[in-house]
Amino acid sequence: MIDIVVVIATLAGANLVATFAPTAVAIGAVPVGAALVLAYARVRGVRWSELGFSRSHLSRGAKHGLVAGAITVTAVTAIALLPMAQPAFLNERYGVNVGATLLAVFVLIPLQTVIPEEIAFRGVLHAKMARRFDVKWVTIGSSALFGVWHIATATGMSAGNVGFGRLVGTGLAGQLAGVAVALVATTTAGIIFSWLRQRGGSILAPIGLHWAINGAGALAAVAVWHLTMS
Repeated sequence: MIDIVVVIATLAGANLVATFAPTAVAIGAVPVGAALVLAYARVRGVRWSELGFSRSHLSRGAKHGLVAGAITVTAVTAIALLPMAQPAFLNERYGVNVGATLLAVFVLIPLQTVIPEEIAFRGVLHAKMARRFDVKWVTIGSSALFGVWHIATATGMSAGNVGFGRLVGTGLAGQLAGVAVALVATTTAGIIFSWLRQRGGSILAPIGLHWAINGAGALAAVAVWHLTMS
């Protein structure tokens, strides 16, 4: 049990640094945190196969990730084409600058967010919890913690997303609404990522879906922004 506590505490520290530290420090907080818990797991005897890096399952995991990612990209594209849904994509973080968005989608999102988070949650935390609990509680527990992981950044959702801000406001009520939505959405996503991790037998499966969700959302934001706000 102590190993689970150490992993959670390390990730909590990385999350706080990523959220509140100056940009130069914050940008590396999540990758460093993931590297630390991965190294800790290996020192504590967790096998690569337990972490989702089994060579025998890499191909299967990649296929599951590609299929899930393709379905996600198609769904996000279809939703973004609906006029009634387009305000939800008006995210100032990605919508304004095309070049910055492309850099985010193909470099920052996978290296700073997707891969480190999957290593931490569907890799290390999953492996550590699986040694003590059955798969149901591993899924619920790691997914709930994944939802909590996003609370700090969710406080700015109503201010950074034009459509969401119009709906709930940008004051305290809007911030609380953003946190609630993010908590439910990311916990649900965590359950799906965990299921895909188990189904594909590899961490590559949730990495593919996670990247598709974040990347497609960012690309849809830049497309909708320039179509509706220009």
